[in-house]
Amino acid sequence: MLGFALQAQQLVGPGKAVDPYKRTSQKSGVFNQGAVASAHPLASQVGVEIMKRGGNAFDAAIATQLALAVVYPIAGNIGGGGFLLGRTAKGELLGLDFREKAPMAASRDMYLDKQGNAQNELSQNGHLASGVPGTVAGLFATLPYAKLPFNELIQPAIDLAEFGFTLSQNEATGLNWTKQSFQKYSTQVSAFVKNTEWQEGDTLVQKELASTLKRIRDKGAKGFYRGKTAQLLVAEMSRRNGIISKKDLREYEAKNRTPIRFNYKGNEVIGFPPPSSGGIIVAQVLNMLADRKLETLGFQSEKSVQILIEAERIAFADRAEHLGDPDYWQVPVEKLLNTGYLTTRMTDFTAGKAGKSSDTKAGNFSESSETTHLSIYDKEGNMVAVTTTLNGAYGSKTVVGGAGFLLNNEMDDFSIKAGVPNMYGAVGSKANAIAPNKRMLSSMSPTLVLKDNKPYIIVGTPGGTTIPTSVIQTLVNLIDFKLSPVEANSSPKFHHQWLPDVVAVEKDFPQALQDRLIAMGYTLRLLDSIGRTELIVIDAKGTIQAVADIRGEDAVAGF
Repeated sequence: MLGFALQAQQLVGPGKAVDPYKRTSQKSGVFNQGAVASAHPLASQVGVEIMKRGGNAFDAAIATQLALAVVYPIAGNIGGGGFLLGRTAKGELLGLDFREKAPMAASRDMYLDKQGNAQNELSQNGHLASGVPGTVAGLFATLPYAKLPFNELIQPAIDLAEFGFTLSQNEATGLNWTKQSFQKYSTQVSAFVKNTEWQEGDTLVQKELASTLKRIRDKGAKGFYRGKTAQLLVAEMSRRNGIISKKDLREYEAKNRTPIRFNYKGNEVIGFPPPSSGGIIVAQVLNMLADRKLETLGFQSEKSVQILIEAERIAFADRAEHLGDPDYWQVPVEKLLNTGYLTTRMTDFTAGKAGKSSDTKAGNFSESSETTHLSIYDKEGNMVAVTTTLNGAYGSKTVVGGAGFLLNNEMDDFSIKAGVPNMYGAVGSKANAIAPNKRMLSSMSPTLVLKDNKPYIIVGTPGGTTIPTSVIQTLVNLIDFKLSPVEANSSPKFHHQWLPDVVAVEKDFPQALQDRLIAMGYTLRLLDSIGRTELIVIDAKGTIQAVADIRGEDAVAGF
């Protein structure tokens, strides 16, 4: 506690703007200066306080991500990667790809046994499951668009790690459930493990992570990719046959990607290109819906839901065959988004009768969901959508000894063998095969929408392969069905991804509609929840409505 009082301008501390021991969670709010929607109330508060102190949406994005790396270890991270999609107040678009990469020692068949069988355990847990982390590089690639010095943006995260924050019941339960995995896949004791069970109200202190963050504060990106932190990471790899090397870390760079842009019913939609599959899927599905008057069919009517299901099926079939890292695979983006092609694809289903994925092939031309998303808007008109991930819950369950951060298990997002599903059931082909330095395909779908060339919607979600379908349904709810932002975000969702040939629906999906879909021939799978969408909607007057998903402890903050 005393450490807090030593810094007069400190943002985090007892009784300060962000009190780590007294959390309040606001699910929605209307603001006029700026807003943040993220997976954790403390992280959202940090982002807003940064804007109050003169920062813009990009400053807030950096500070919020760093705070999430501390208070939301199940998905927030510095040991993972992601995508940032932004639009500056001057109209400049920014697509930052800080997706993880396969280590240089990786190879196509590295997860196959001598008989050629896939060993998913190796790609999903432990040291060999990790790609080269990109998050820290992404933070520094964002910095030129920010206004405040980096040391001010990272200090809240340092304080949250060094002096701790109180756990909710869900957070305590998550750490308790994962204790044995932390012990199995980490080589040293971490802050996440203690002799007794975690309880609601306990304080989680992460001293080693605080030291790692201080090295980043003092030495920039080199404080992570070189020096002591890099040494600790490589030493961790060496203790359990991991393959990330000092050279892998030293040579990692974030990349600039050109965002996908298209019109949907008078709105300009901006999405992230490959190695995200999300932007392509969102664009394909919405383009397949463009000439259909969904509003006349009714919100969540059997007719409107079937059209969405069949469009999702088609898009995911194309994903499996054609999408991968564009630096290693020629992704036919223009052909995939050609309106004539998509119109033809949507002639293959019969209204009132379920399609079959065995009959739906990829187009032929002569590619747990524990991720986290944040949406931010500021009074200047800057829009930022960031989706970042460790992949599975707590990533590979491997904590870097002496450095205190979790590593990702993103190698499972490659197609480790053609036709073999990953942890989210997604299958792939040689387009997404493992290769040294290659970035694995992702479903992350940070999305921006403009109306009359003015900011309108900022949206994204975690959820593995359900990410793009959740984003699509939120957009359709807003644009086609004219639902309020709260209704659009909280309405029960559904999902189809080609294989397996199953429609996932949330438990509160209307029973009568479930019965009708079953009667059509669909197989349903009931899920507790799909995604955790963070949404910001800006109206024509510039009023900001921020909505955090009701499915978790997500929260908004604004002013």
